[in-house]
Amino acid sequence: MYIPIDFAWLEATALAAVRATAFLIIAPPFSFRAFPARIKAMLGVALALAVSSTVSSGYESLDTGAFIAALIIQVITGALLGTLVMICFSAVQSAGSLIDVFGGFQLAQAFDPQMQVNGAQFTRLFQMIALALLFASNGYQLILAGVVRSFDAVPVDGMLDLSRPVELLIDTTSQMVLAAVQIAGPLVLVLFLADIGLGLITRVAPALNAFAMGFPVKILLTFLLSGTVVLALPTIVSALADDAFGLLTGGTR
Repeated sequence: MYIPIDFAWLEATALAAVRATAFLIIAPPFSFRAFPARIKAMLGVALALAVSSTVSSGYESLDTGAFIAALIIQVITGALLGTLVMICFSAVQSAGSLIDVFGGFQLAQAFDPQMQVNGAQFTRLFQMIALALLFASNGYQLILAGVVRSFDAVPVDGMLDLSRPVELLIDTTSQMVLAAVQIAGPLVLVLFLADIGLGLITRVAPALNAFAMGFPVKILLTFLLSGTVVLALPTIVSALADDAFGLLTGGTR
């Protein structure tokens, strides 16, 4: 019995699966370590099968050396796209880190191996909320749609223009820092003014030892006012998902 095999289709689908899997390993929310690596690989293969008709159109079979080089290029392409999304969503984590620093929680810093986050309570809390909101709001579907669109911009046998992703990495990093300050800015400002007030009290009445009350006061203010930041996170995560989709579609053009 003879079973015909379209090797061009098989190679193109395999290259697409490699790019999608490399992306899923790095990009949130799929980078969460609670998802087994085999599940990410299966999802990458599923995405490749979904776009197989698109990626195999016009594809010609390569020899062994060229195919291995194409595999490496697809790994780099998927990793770069995943890094763009990761930096975009790092704004929420950085905002939590700012609150930890100014609120006095940084002393409890620890590494979370599941989320790959090194930070204190609010850093990990904000990262966990962002991941949950991505699934609750179907923002992950927008990210997957961006990955699918990347195959139209850069075919599996094509070469990614590295100048554009590098430019986007620099611009996205600066925007991430700005977004983190905007998210945590009001609360950080209140905590900074609390430090100034405690300093003035110490200058006026040194016997009161106002700085001994600094940690309890700042922790109380952080708990009282952090709810306003948490309430704004759904809108922020939705906007970040839109930005990530724009980066995936624009970063490969």
